[in-house]
Amino acid sequence: MTIADFASDAQAMLPELIDLRRALHADPELGLDLPRTQQKVLAALEGLPLEISTGTRTSSVTAVLRGALPGPTVLLRGDMDALPVNEETGLNFASANGNMHACGHDLHTAGLVGAAKLLSARVNELHGSVIFMFQPGEEGHGGAKIMIEEGLLNATGERPVAAYAIHVAPGPRGIFGTRGGPVAAGSNQLTVNLHGRGGHGSQPHLTLDPVPAAAEVVLALQSFVTRRFNAFDPVVLSITRMNTGDGAINVIPESVEIAATIRNMSHASLDILKEGLPRIINGVAAAHDLAADLSFETMYPVTVNDATETDGALETLRGLYGEQRVAIMPSPMMGSEDFAFVLDEVPGTFIGLMTSPAEMTAEKIEWNHSPRVIFDDTILGDQAAALAAIAFERTAR
Repeated sequence: MTIADFASDAQAMLPELIDLRRALHADPELGLDLPRTQQKVLAALEGLPLEISTGTRTSSVTAVLRGALPGPTVLLRGDMDALPVNEETGLNFASANGNMHACGHDLHTAGLVGAAKLLSARVNELHGSVIFMFQPGEEGHGGAKIMIEEGLLNATGERPVAAYAIHVAPGPRGIFGTRGGPVAAGSNQLTVNLHGRGGHGSQPHLTLDPVPAAAEVVLALQSFVTRRFNAFDPVVLSITRMNTGDGAINVIPESVEIAATIRNMSHASLDILKEGLPRIINGVAAAHDLAADLSFETMYPVTVNDATETDGALETLRGLYGEQRVAIMPSPMMGSEDFAFVLDEVPGTFIGLMTSPAEMTAEKIEWNHSPRVIFDDTILGDQAAALAAIAFERTAR
């Protein structure tokens, strides 16, 4: 057998993968509780030589395939949850329930089912074991972290030596892209409440006005980001909310809430953020005789691809589809991905797959999370074959 056989066999099963993807797309669910999605996955895996378990805190599915030959364990991930977006694609299988698979997780799920079928058909030639990770709650719920806490990485009795995931995105159809090192940003949330003493807008001298101090905090945070961090280890801080309440226009408020999203690309930059943000905010507040409450929460760590595992995956993709369909990303993306929790524990790689319909012009392409984004699901055969081939070759090494 050669890895080219994965590609041809995947094309033969393409109609059933498309049917599964469209059934998932028409009935999307949110967060950690995806009972209908879970049932569709379990039905699709029925009859395969898999050891299947489901989560207790989420509707996750973990499936283990044990090869007939000795070798290590590898992990393949597909996320399953959708977004609270009203779909506007006009597709004949579009969601009508107010939610949408606007990030392509329906393709990730169907593609992982395809990989499980391809590898199950070659179980007698498979070295080691493969964990298939069907994950809820990627969109802001930390589903990967919960699955790890519930024992995902010990599903075969030994920890995986490598982990892989493919994420679809708009762009030239069929191009796989990734890079070694940081590939997606860490995501953090900052919330600040400045507390003063309110009063009449005509008598600010009798108040402790938090509004000018809030403006100073915003400017100080922007200066902090541009002056404390190496330009080649970027941090992006965006103030996304300032709220003084619903008081009358002639009333100085008691407090101001400030909220920000902060993206970082290294553990070192996160350490600087954790030390510097409270010092700056408390310093500005003290200068105005105000009290400050702040919360800094890390939602997702930086997604860091292992250089060796990335090189191996890229070599497999080149062997499967040719050099012309493999691209090295010139820089990381500032979006975040909770596959980072897996890559914090296991060396591996996170790969992008461009999936815009070939006939769609660049000006009509919408990005992930748009209510009008369209992914070409005829790519599912390539996605399934890529996951299967990467796992098959890695377990044989």
